[in-house]
Amino acid sequence: MQDRAFRNYLNYLQVERGLASNTVEAYRRDLGEFLSFVRSRKWTLAGVKKQELAAYIQHLYGTLSARSVRRKIASLHSFFRFLLLDGYLQEDPSETLQSPKVWRTLPEYLSEDEVDRLLEQPDLSTSYGLRDRAMLEVLYATGLRVSELVGIRLEEINFELGCLRTFGKGSKERIVPLGGSAVRFIQQYLKEARQHFLRKRRASPFLFVTQQGHSMTRQYFWMLVRKYGRKIGIEKKISPHMLRHSFATHLLDHGADLRAVQMMLGHADISTTQIYTHVSRERLKKIYARYHPRA
Repeated sequence: MQDRAFRNYLNYLQVERGLASNTVEAYRRDLGEFLSFVRSRKWTLAGVKKQELAAYIQHLYGTLSARSVRRKIASLHSFFRFLLLDGYLQEDPSETLQSPKVWRTLPEYLSEDEVDRLLEQPDLSTSYGLRDRAMLEVLYATGLRVSELVGIRLEEINFELGCLRTFGKGSKERIVPLGGSAVRFIQQYLKEARQHFLRKRRASPFLFVTQQGHSMTRQYFWMLVRKYGRKIGIEKKISPHMLRHSFATHLLDHGADLRAVQMMLGHADISTTQIYTHVSRERLKKIYARYHPRA
C-alpha cells in the first residue's frame, strides 16, 4: 500500500500541482528516507501515529540542522494531507506536528558598484562576451531565478513593451519588465553573436545558447558568474542567485513597493519577500552608525 501511495503522491505533485522536477525530487528524497525508517521499524504507513512520527523527528534531530528538520516536517505534512484526502488514511497523524523555529539568515547581495563592475567584465568584442553581458544584464534587470533565465525562449520577449514572460515555480506565469539596458544588450547579442553559436544547429527556440547550439545550462552559467566575479576581486561566494538578491535589495533601497517586488520575483507569499526589508534595515543601521554624530 505504501509504495503505491508514494508513487501516486509524487505523480500528484508533478501533474496536478505542476511542481518543478527538482522540487518533486526533493520530496522523493525526504519521504523516501521516512518510508525507509518506517520499514526499518517494521511499521505500516496506516499504523503510523503521532508517537511514531515523534520517534522519527527525534531521529532527525540527532543528525540534521533545524532548517533541514523543518523542511522534512513540511514534506510529511504535505504527504499525510494527501493520504487523508485520497482515502488512504482515516486521520492525519502529522496534524499537530510542530516545526522548529529557524533563524532566517539575511541573503548576501552585491553593492550597486559591484554589480556595475561585474556587468562590465564580459569582452564585448567577442560573441561569448556579448552573450554573457546580455545574460548578466537580464538577470540583474529582472531578478529571475537562474533556471528561468536559461529557459527564456525567443517568443517570450516583447521588445516593444520592454518585458518578458517567464514561468516560475509551479509553472506560474508572470510578466517582468526588462529595462532599457537589458533590451539593448539582448538586441545586440541577437544581431551580432547568437548565430555564431548556432552554426552546428539550424535553430533553437532558446534565447541563450552555448557553442554547441544547445540552451545554456544553470551549471555553466554559474561558472561564468564565478569567473567574472573573480576578475573583479569579489570575495563573496558569488552566484547567479546573489544577483537576484541584489535586484530585490536595490529596488527596495530606492523606494520600490514591496508588493511590486514580490510580483517581479514570483514569490507566492509576501513573507518570503519581506526578508529584503530586513536587508535594507541592516544597511540603514550601518549608515546611521557611520554618519550620525551621536551614534
